Amino acid sequence: MNSDLTSLISPSSGLPHTAEADLVVEGGRLVTPEGVRDGTVVIRDGRVAALLAPGDPLPSGPRLDARGRYVLPGLIDSHVHFRTPGLEHKETWETGSRAALAGGVTTVMDMPNTRPPSLDTATLRAKAALIAGRSYVDHRFHMGADPDHPEVLADLDPAVATSAKAFMAGHHTAPVVFREAHQLEAAFAAAARGNVRLVLHAEDQHVFDLLDSRGGDPHSYDAYEPHRPRSGAIVAVAKVVHLARTHGTKVHVLHVSSAEETDLLAAAAAEGLPISFEVTGHHLSFTDHDTARRGPRTRLSPAIRAPRDRERLWQAVLSGEATTVGSDHAPHTVEEKNRPPAEAPPGLPGVQELAVSVWTGMLARGIDADTAAAHLARLMGRGPAELFGLAGKGRLTVGADADIALLDPAARWQLSASHVESLCGWSAYEGWMFTGRFTTVVTGGQVAWDLTRGTAGAPRGRWLPGPDRAAMDHSAPALPTVRDLELELEGASR
Repeated sequence: MNSDLTSLISPSSGLPHTAEADLVVEGGRLVTPEGVRDGTVVIRDGRVAALLAPGDPLPSGPRLDARGRYVLPGLIDSHVHFRTPGLEHKETWETGSRAALAGGVTTVMDMPNTRPPSLDTATLRAKAALIAGRSYVDHRFHMGADPDHPEVLADLDPAVATSAKAFMAGHHTAPVVFREAHQLEAAFAAAARGNVRLVLHAEDQHVFDLLDSRGGDPHSYDAYEPHRPRSGAIVAVAKVVHLARTHGTKVHVLHVSSAEETDLLAAAAAEGLPISFEVTGHHLSFTDHDTARRGPRTRLSPAIRAPRDRERLWQAVLSGEATTVGSDHAPHTVEEKNRPPAEAPPGLPGVQELAVSVWTGMLARGIDADTAAAHLARLMGRGPAELFGLAGKGRLTVGADADIALLDPAARWQLSASHVESLCGWSAYEGWMFTGRFTTVVTGGQVAWDLTRGTAGAPRGRWLPGPDRAAMDHSAPALPTVRDLELELEGASR
């Protein structure tokens, strides 16, 4: 154990040299799937060995004082762009993963729009090899769906990836775009055959092309949201619902931005379709008024929308309609962001700010701290872990990976550029007063990050293995498709 952590973790006194536990996280407020309660976490061999109640005898071993802290499972951000390979002038995997730790995140899922893009298993394996030994957090990848080769999804090796990202509209870093209906339908059909979950940037490029033919590029930031309006997203989501119903494809819609999308997706899920959706921290934090005032820092794709949309998204998050919250961490340099409105790339850094911004927002809406902690563990723990098959992650339970984030729930602090761990060095939240701050993060049973010292030790993050194909083949059966029902009706009528 590093000597600079001796004031953080104190050795137990008067005990045998061979400790019974590798680490004892003592006296915190444990956020478990069964509820929030006081207790102690015992860690051994990189896993949670026991959850003890107050007054239970404690094993020997190093102690980590968690008094006054929520003890959360290490959080999962299932939507990051760490820019490796090919775009490391915006972010490196080392800086992105340090930013994740500072935000209580111990597992990330990275997107495929890099250079070259990750459109097959070979490029994903090469990406994993490039990152090996450089990551402070565990990681898994979304493969890119290729409109020219949708058949790849039918035979995707689940050990490499179980999900694939499809862009239905283009922007600065989108490598390929599903512009034609037949391409998108072929991808849905192939993904259903391969038991692959499609994760979607659901905006319709044809809608935007039609609007651009009349309106041209925006010349100011107050014109940006009308330039990329909700109609593009609503049309795309309607197509997604239709295709999911037709083929039974598992779908997760990313960065939902409007009330209308939310209503459509919630209704589709209630119908029983295999559809879920994500809300980002920035769509919960900002409105189009901020973009008009602050310009490129909240120039995003999809655009930030009206206050009524933000409130509907909060409703979805707190009601359980939304399965995950993600950062869509997509940093650019200051120079890139300061280009004219039509040229400035969309995106902002967010993995470090995500959990504390959502926590602050929940408390501001009158949610009590225990309930807020349970929401955070669901949205950035159990939800993404179950959705993407991240074994051992997202739950504070015996046998789980010993990834833990300690949250000081009442800490009041103002974020400045000096706090930013991302290589880009800026944040859309600069000047914000946050409530809640992560003070210590443990990965695999070892302290990986501490508020006063930053990262501790060498990068230990792992590329997480996926399930073997046999396990995937014996997973829950797909819902019946429209064609299945048509055939059943034909048979019944004979």
